[in-house]
Amino acid sequence: MTTRRSLLMLVPALTLAASLSAVTQVSAQGGGLANPAALREQAPATYKARFDTSKGTFVIEVTRAWAPNGADRFFNLVKNGFYDNVRFFRVISGFMVQFGINGDPKISAQWREARIPDDPVKQSNQRGYITYAMAGPNTRTSQVFINFGDNAGLDRQGFSPFGRVISGMDVVDKLNAEYGEGAPRGRGPDQGRLQMEGNAYLQRDFGRMDFVRKATIER
Repeated sequence: MTTRRSLLMLVPALTLAASLSAVTQVSAQGGGLANPAALREQAPATYKARFDTSKGTFVIEVTRAWAPNGADRFFNLVKNGFYDNVRFFRVISGFMVQFGINGDPKISAQWREARIPDDPVKQSNQRGYITYAMAGPNTRTSQVFINFGDNAGLDRQGFSPFGRVISGMDVVDKLNAEYGEGAPRGRGPDQGRLQMEGNAYLQRDFGRMDFVRKATIER
């Protein structure tokens, strides 16, 4: 089901030639997100992250033992509001849905190179399991994807799941897939432009794209 081309396109845009001139002027709304190095709280052994979206709600259960580095990063991102108002910018039916580029370009720029070490693959990329996108060894940052089907072929590529959707997978299935693969291979958004222009670009050119209203850690 998953071709080599589609696997390669799981790469986030981590090597943009241009940089934001205002990168040090992070908006006050970003709060702690302005300094990725400061957000290193260790996650609980297991925790749940609730995603309220434009299509409904789904809940992810994270198991830290599966991928400690990934679980800790995700915990800090959700807890500090990184995924709020973030778009599901790459939805490929039968394969996966990808998200995790912040809608504020100033925040996005802070996290683009905030990489975490790889975790060994302990779980398979099955339906409903969530994993980081990456551009090679030790390049995971904030982009993640949820598998729509059995994508076990990703396991040997080093894609390490850190959690799974335990409720609301029907909501994930309904996320708008009309834009499909990203540019230049498909009709979807260009990740470079999304990094540089943020949600303004998506709202203007991809107005029917679904999005996260708010993500929270459930207690």
